[in-house]
Amino acid sequence: MTVTYVDVAVIGGGAAGMAAGLFSAKVGAETLILEKNEKLGRKMYITGKGRCNLTNNATREEFLNEVPRNPKFLYSAIANLTPQDVMRLVEENGCPVKTERGRRVFPVSDKASDVTRAFQHALTEAGCLVRLNSAVTGVTIDTDGSFVLQTQTGTVHAGALVIATGGLSYPATGSTGDGYAFAEKLGIPLQPRHPSLIPLLTSNRFTGELQGLSLKNVRLTAGAGKKSLYSELGEMLFTEDGVSGPLVLELSCHLPHPLPENLQVSIDLKPGLTLEQLRNRLQREITAAGKKSARTVMETLLPQRLAVTLLDLAQIDPMLQANQLNAAQRDSLCDLLKAFPLHISGTKPIAEAVVTRGGVDIKALVPGTMAVRNIENLFFCGEVIDVDAHTGGYNLQIAFSTGALAGKNAAETALRRKDY
Repeated sequence: MTVTYVDVAVIGGGAAGMAAGLFSAKVGAETLILEKNEKLGRKMYITGKGRCNLTNNATREEFLNEVPRNPKFLYSAIANLTPQDVMRLVEENGCPVKTERGRRVFPVSDKASDVTRAFQHALTEAGCLVRLNSAVTGVTIDTDGSFVLQTQTGTVHAGALVIATGGLSYPATGSTGDGYAFAEKLGIPLQPRHPSLIPLLTSNRFTGELQGLSLKNVRLTAGAGKKSLYSELGEMLFTEDGVSGPLVLELSCHLPHPLPENLQVSIDLKPGLTLEQLRNRLQREITAAGKKSARTVMETLLPQRLAVTLLDLAQIDPMLQANQLNAAQRDSLCDLLKAFPLHISGTKPIAEAVVTRGGVDIKALVPGTMAVRNIENLFFCGEVIDVDAHTGGYNLQIAFSTGALAGKNAAETALRRKDY
């Protein structure tokens, strides 16, 4: 078993850890990344459906508007390493990028491996050491304030420590909550961990019947009593046990845990029409239909399966002649078209979440450095801290930005220690 002495040790070689190692080494500190997997950036390989949506080409203000939890905490981190800085960084290291719909940024090759390879090249150029297959099993603080790390491959002594171990989502990539255990042992407060950007489960009686049906240009709205939680236009998908898709994943960021008993979620299937316009439209369809069935009329407004479900919810026989629908039945159909109800019963397991909500309490950290307030020379960054955002490259950028800030300040701290 080896004994290694470095200025800065980084636990975790994902997006945040690679950024921390890179910017620590750029300052001139001898830096070592300890990664439990056989390669760096393993979770990045599955982001953007394998294409790696590495950032979002947004201004700082636009970016922070997409962070529902603790956006002000990220102000310094995003200023220190902007989305445009990340784009330049990977391009300078051999990975051209492109900007697609919604300002999402991908490698031109559509290969996540090219993004990771660019960071690996940058790390090598900066002189950052990397040790793979080296899970950290214990962290203690020595009498002089330095850190002692027990790993599978030996003991590491470091003047400063950056913890970038990720959250609890996709544990197969190495995100198994190690950082929370280290934080707890060191007395650092944690916020409860919950899934974010996660498909939702429903208890509607039609759950499963609409499986695979995709909706576009609809509005998803959620509220609890008089409090509005979410309302956006976009796309969504019915699944075997609930709903998913961009709108649903984004909604999950805004739902409190546990779910409130008075939670109300609905879909406006015709957001381009007011209720009065919709009533007029339905009446025109009925008039044109003659003796055709209610089902036939509803299928002019909706996909077939959804038309049948809507009639079922309105307690209308689908074979009833459309021109025999009374005013109350027509109003019921229009009300359902404008507010199709979803009874949310929970979420998929946290292991299936895109990111983890919760983690190291931001009140325990200095936002301008990512340093722990009451423990010198210790820094946290990335998904392990209590910050998460919408889909679109924002969460990876948070990892890069907080990692860069933590690594830079860890290096400066460690080098100052050596000067005394």
